[in-house]
Amino acid sequence: MFRWGEFARLRPDLASGGHDLFCQFGVGLAFLATVKPNGAPRLHPICVVPTDDALYGLIIPSPKLRDLQRDGRYTLHSYPSPDNEDAFSLTGAAMVHEAAPVRSAAITAFLAQPGRQGPALDESHFDGQTVVEFLIDSCLLTRTTGHGDTNPQHAIWHAPIP
Repeated sequence: MFRWGEFARLRPDLASGGHDLFCQFGVGLAFLATVKPNGAPRLHPICVVPTDDALYGLIIPSPKLRDLQRDGRYTLHSYPSPDNEDAFSLTGAAMVHEAAPVRSAAITAFLAQPGRQGPALDESHFDGQTVVEFLIDSCLLTRTTGHGDTNPQHAIWHAPIP
């Protein structure tokens, strides 16, 4: 599995397209699919935080966090675009980070997102939230000419097997 920065160096076309779709509304937004204890899927909206090196989530105590702590498998999928049916999804494993420098980097990146609105926040606002990094095993980028495109263009990438 690859960190976001490694993936971006290997496939800048896919990473750039994915970043644009995750951040199309100004902040990173995606749907997060996790695995429930009974094996069923669970789906949640989430803010994702792309940096040059990593793709993070700041997650409150919740079923989705417990799913990732127990079974790190995930899928992230971009929000629908109002203008077309372009889409980006990633699969892989989530890794929980507890180190202060990683936590600080993720929070700083979240606060610096150009489309973030609302009150001024500092790191104390994120007390109780867990930093999760999404490691990447595969991705799919779909490009369309608009809604109802009958010939969508799909680019698929899988991490090389060592």
